[in-house]
Amino acid sequence: MGTLAKTAPARGLLLIDDQPAQGSLIAAMAGRANWRVSRAPDVNAALRIADSGRERIDAVLMDVWSPDADTAGAIAQMRRHWPHLPVVVMTAQDSARLAISAIRAGASDFVIKPIAPDRLLAALDHATTRGVDGELRPLAEKPQASLDFASMIGSAPCFRDLVESAMRVAPTPAPVLIEGESGVGKEVLAQAIHRASPLGAQPLVTVNCGAIPANLVESELFGHERGAFTGAFERRLGKFAIADGGTIFLDEIGDLPLDAQVKLLRVLQSGEIQPIGARMPRNVSVRVIAATNSKLAQAVSQGRFREDLFYRLAVVQLTMPPLRDRIEDLPALACGLLTRIAEQLGASRLGIDKGALDLLGAFDWPGNVRQLHNVLFRAAIFCRTGTLTRADFPHLARSTATGPAIAIADMPAIDAREPGPSIIDPFAADGHVRSIEAIEADMIRLAIHRYDGRMTEVARRLGIGRSTLYRKLAELGISA
Repeated sequence: MGTLAKTAPARGLLLIDDQPAQGSLIAAMAGRANWRVSRAPDVNAALRIADSGRERIDAVLMDVWSPDADTAGAIAQMRRHWPHLPVVVMTAQDSARLAISAIRAGASDFVIKPIAPDRLLAALDHATTRGVDGELRPLAEKPQASLDFASMIGSAPCFRDLVESAMRVAPTPAPVLIEGESGVGKEVLAQAIHRASPLGAQPLVTVNCGAIPANLVESELFGHERGAFTGAFERRLGKFAIADGGTIFLDEIGDLPLDAQVKLLRVLQSGEIQPIGARMPRNVSVRVIAATNSKLAQAVSQGRFREDLFYRLAVVQLTMPPLRDRIEDLPALACGLLTRIAEQLGASRLGIDKGALDLLGAFDWPGNVRQLHNVLFRAAIFCRTGTLTRADFPHLARSTATGPAIAIADMPAIDAREPGPSIIDPFAADGHVRSIEAIEADMIRLAIHRYDGRMTEVARRLGIGRSTLYRKLAELGISA
């Protein structure tokens, strides 16, 4: 029987749902991923639970049964009380109007019932990790179609060289390692490689290694048998078994714990997986594409990533350039993204004028193409004319005068390139001890600088959860 790592602290989910049967099902799904669920039949009851302080609340999941319900008012009421608490809306109504209303009111995500467990957990994970990078996933229940190489936008030499290399490796079975900053489009490139491969008609299974609790990584990747450990109420197929015959995309591979790295190496060497609690291994045929937003070779030299696994994954290594290094592609990217956004919003067309493009071109884009998409999406929601102008980007216009900032979030900007404190002084200038809050803020700034803004690593080294870290950034007003 497999052994699991020490259980991580449970995150708190406040479920607002007046249907007991459905609430029990949602609570069971979330509970298997280490969420502790508190339930309330309506917003007022939820407010009382959260105000009591007896339960830890990291996210709110709100059921909306009718498009005529005052969804915006309910979300706004929650956000007034706790402006930094993410709210995910779930509904059986596949309505763009309802989705836009929820997003405008401050919802972090919008999902359509019936909800698959993986989709629910992904929505909660994304909600509790938005903020620092400003990531917003509007209309996320309607994912964009996978792109192929012909659809990838960009003419900058560094980008075209990358695409040419990817096209050469796509028809082969070689593992691929894609490196690049967060938001550059590593998953889009992985999709294009898969579609151009002989496995293109088979499934592409995506796993965000950084979003899986450490004690569930082995189960998530390789599966488990019923009764294999506490909470294993049923047999579960792992992602490798689901991807058998196709491709698996391991995003943020650098966040994989060392013990899981050993088991992944075995899969790459032998093609065998062994679910937790299973008596015998099984063979799978899976092409592996991995991605990371950090330099994996550096992680190897620091002992955080296995050298043998690195060489197995990096048979072909591709590095995606950040948007600032191919800023000449921004006008074409913006037009392409607006075409897709118009489809999502049900608009006939969305345009952008030269003044707005000049403003976008002057920004540093620390969040890369993902941030550009989110900025355009937010502007499109509030645009009344169908053509975006400088006036539709007020946050961006202010930030270009003061340096890089997160344009779509109400949280302080974090730029890991700025030097953090090298020594944390417990004393103020007047000789008195500083407050715990001030020292804590300095400690977080130091960690952000030390680990180059990699928030998963920052949270790990500080010994707190990522959602707790992001909440502290807002509470302490950190601008590093």
